[in-house]
Amino acid sequence: MGDAPAFKEFQDIPLDPRTDYYALFADVDGADLEWWKKAREFADWARPGINEAWEKAEYNIPGVEEAARRGLIRDGISIEGEPEMSIRAKRLIGFELSRLDASTSTALGVQAGLAMQSINMLGSEEQKATYLKPMSKMEIRGAFALTEPDHGSDSIGLETSAVKEGDEWVINGEKKWIGHGSVGHIAVVYARMEDGNVGAFIVDQDAPGYEAETITGKAALRGIPQAHIKLNNVRVSDDRRLPGCRSFRDAAKVLMATRIGVAWSAFGLAVDCYEKALKYASERIQFGRPLIKNQVIQQRLADMLMDVTTLGLFCKRLLELEEAGTITEQQAALAKVNSTRAARRVAANARDMFGGVGILLENDVMRHMADAETLHTYEGTDTMQSLIVGKSITGVSAFTG
Repeated sequence: MGDAPAFKEFQDIPLDPRTDYYALFADVDGADLEWWKKAREFADWARPGINEAWEKAEYNIPGVEEAARRGLIRDGISIEGEPEMSIRAKRLIGFELSRLDASTSTALGVQAGLAMQSINMLGSEEQKATYLKPMSKMEIRGAFALTEPDHGSDSIGLETSAVKEGDEWVINGEKKWIGHGSVGHIAVVYARMEDGNVGAFIVDQDAPGYEAETITGKAALRGIPQAHIKLNNVRVSDDRRLPGCRSFRDAAKVLMATRIGVAWSAFGLAVDCYEKALKYASERIQFGRPLIKNQVIQQRLADMLMDVTTLGLFCKRLLELEEAGTITEQQAALAKVNSTRAARRVAANARDMFGGVGILLENDVMRHMADAETLHTYEGTDTMQSLIVGKSITGVSAFTG
């Protein structure tokens, strides 16, 4: 490799300088660095079984429970008796787990970023005390049930209804693409109340009238089950309603944070593809010399690095805004759509650079390439995020007509 530096061990530096080209994350230290190390150590532990689970479309619950034992399922939520986790730490954990596997990071995102954060941001103190700690231990698996069969991008038009009858709510409707929806214990169900406002309810997945079927035939995110849920006169006591949810805007607060998380996930996925392509090109001999001695390979690696660096710059700035408490929905939308587009380019370049063996799961890039398609779609499609940004810069809404 000539005078190119070897990849350094994590304990020496968070990211190799050929990846973190502008040293954006070289100053991570203290507790944040320790959390990052914990995520890296978990990734090393989990890596041997990732591709097999993805190929078989199996959810490795013991693996996710191991992440919980290591304290990683928190999303920065303060829990009594547990060490504090900063915003920076939670984003670095999401990055590292996505670098490992998007299914694994999605599982943790569903559990902590969506289900737990719904309760944390919108629940009562009693509800937080009841659910958050057991959920952080994966003793209670939770789902976030917002998306419906006919309302994905336009989730504001949700049709699931919640009608008050005495001290109970009666919920009817359908939900789709719900992570943990068929393998969990509870689901935070968002529904339209009689006054037209949106409410959120903690529903037991074994409650009468709750039916969930795992969606099969997926070509991406195969390592986490997602469900089609039917709610037929499901009764929920009033103390299971999250009092902080009074409108769709309240649900959107949870979603904004997860869109930021998707940007970090795209960054992690892209970094793994780039680093694996660089390593492969350094070792692969074609026509009597390493691939990296070809001009076209060096140009493509430089192109990939440009995208990786852009992703890093976006995430670093997002982090600064998030830590300052000034980030907006529009800024999160711009980051989400830009990051997933860039990750798709990096993954496609990496797969092509591997040639024929690029389609083998053992090299990871094909799995990343497929999973990038889901990152590009969920938590708000490319088009919807672009329209959010477009409205902010033009002052004109183009969502309808």
